[in-house]
Amino acid sequence: MTASHVIFIPAVLMVGMFLGFILGARAARNQFDLQQKREAEREAARAARAARRAAGSDKPSTSS
Repeated sequence: MTASHVIFIPAVLMVGMFLGFILGARAARNQFDLQQKREAEREAARAARAARRAAGSDKPSTSS
């Protein structure tokens, strides 16, 4: 093993850890944002359904 390996191998490991941390943090942030967006869409759909139900129950029945 040459002296260059003593420097090269730890340097490559550190660069890999740094890139992994950056890319992993970005992926986690994107996943969190996507989850928040889905939750907001679900809440909006629930509110719309509740509003339709409330409006539907106010209509007079037209049964003969």
